[in-house]
Order: sequence, then C-alpha cells, then structure tokens
Amino acid sequence: TKEKKRQMGDTKHFCPVSLKENFVLYPGVYEHVAKYREKIYYFSTSEYRDKFLENPEEYVAHNKPIQAPPLRVCLLGAHGSGKTTCARQIADKLGIFHIQFEEYLQELILPKTKKKVGPHFDEEPEEDDNKMPTLSQELEDFSETETKKSKEEVELTDEEEAIKANLMGNEALPPEVLDNIVPDWWRKEPFRSTGFILESFPRTLDEAQYLSQRGLCPDVAVYIQVEDSDVLDRLFPPRLKKWQERQHKKMENRKKLKDLKAKIRV
Repeated sequence: TKEKKRQMGDTKHFCPVSLKENFVLYPGVYEHVAKYREKIYYFSTSEYRDKFLENPEEYVAHNKPIQAPPLRVCLLGAHGSGKTTCARQIADKLGIFHIQFEEYLQELILPKTKKKVGPHFDEEPEEDDNKMPTLSQELEDFSETETKKSKEEVELTDEEEAIKANLMGNEALPPEVLDNIVPDWWRKEPFRSTGFILESFPRTLDEAQYLSQRGLCPDVAVYIQVEDSDVLDRLFPPRLKKWQERQHKKMENRKKLKDLKAKIRV
C-alpha cells in the first residue's frame, strides 16, 4: 500500500489539469492515465491527459504542494425544511459564501418584474362581493391598471422568460441559461478562492447532470430530510396569520361600506 501511495501523482486520484485550470477536484478515471517521473496521474478526459503530456511541468508540484480548492457544498431539501437557516450558520462558521439559488434568480429579473414571482409570493385573489366601490377603491383600481400597463410594456428577454417560467412553474432552465449563472461560482472571484454553500441547486436530475458535464463538482451534497408534519408546523402558521389579516381587512371594508350606505339612505 505504501509503495502504491508513493507512485501516485501530486493530485492523487484527482485530475491535475482540472485542478490547475478550473480549480476543481475532478476524479480521474483509469482509462485516462499517464506516467511522469515514476508517478501515475489520472485524468478526467483523454484531452486533459494529452494536454498534461504536452507540458507536464505546468501541472505538477514544484517547491510547495499544490493548493487545494476551497469547500463547495450543495444543500438540498424540501421547501420549509430549514435549508436557509442551516446554510447561513454553516457559511458563517466556515467563512464561505451563502448562495440561495432561487433568490439569485429572483434578483436577475426583479428590475423588470418589480416584485418577486412564484407560487410562494402570489396573493390570493379577493372575492368579488358585487359591492359599489368607494372613491378610494376606484383610485386604487386605476393605479393598479396603470401599473399593469407599465409592466406589460416591459419585455423580458428569452433568458429572463426562462427564469420567470422556472420560478412560476418549475420549468427546467436551459443549459445556455445555466451557463450564464452557475460556472461563475466555481471559476470566478471571489467565490473561486473562498468557497460557498449553494442552497437549492441542483434540484433535478438534469441539473445534476449539467454540473457533471461541465466539470463543476461540489465537495459534498447534503439533503435535509424532515417529516411532513414539521414542514406544516413551520409553514402553516404564518400563512394562516396572513389569511386572517386579509379576512379581517375585508370585514372592515364591508362594515365601512355598509355604514356609508346607511348614511346615504338617511
């Protein structure tokens, strides 16, 4: 065993070219192997093996050990499982970035949508009681109509439309859209040298395969599994309170309208 360890290259079973160029620990495969100075190196692809053989000195250690990339974590779980709370605590303790994937998508289209979109942000429609609207209600309706017109005039790009569809109906994001978002967290500063905990990504098999195909390997993926009853205990009370507040406001408006009609009759 000791003899085998001495024969392994500086990056052990990880691809030295992926580490050097992308700062990613990508496992090599036995089909793509090369020997240099009596040490064995494994590569993620045959292209990277050939690249190594053209100039091996660029990818091996010299006066000091090769620097390993920072910690990259993917944190997954159902809505209401406590991902955000855990991610914030981990990021604070380890000194890495906390990235909320869906929140990041919201920020990309917020300048045009003017508000967050998705099932968790949509208000329930008010019931139509066929009541005569007050002057303030007419002004409010006029304001809403003008706002709606102004929003309709703002056109979203194809990428923004894809992001909105993902937030509204969980439509899959095309790879070309993900290419403009995800790789930067692995390859650009300050994330590249600091590390991060990425919340709620990947969410589907296609997104997991996307990471693999792009060579974007997290060091660890954590899935938070909780009982349905625990999720209900967390999500139901605030939503119930919000519904109660709307109902209370609706009853107050009805009472004011009733009192106004009574005064008109008198």
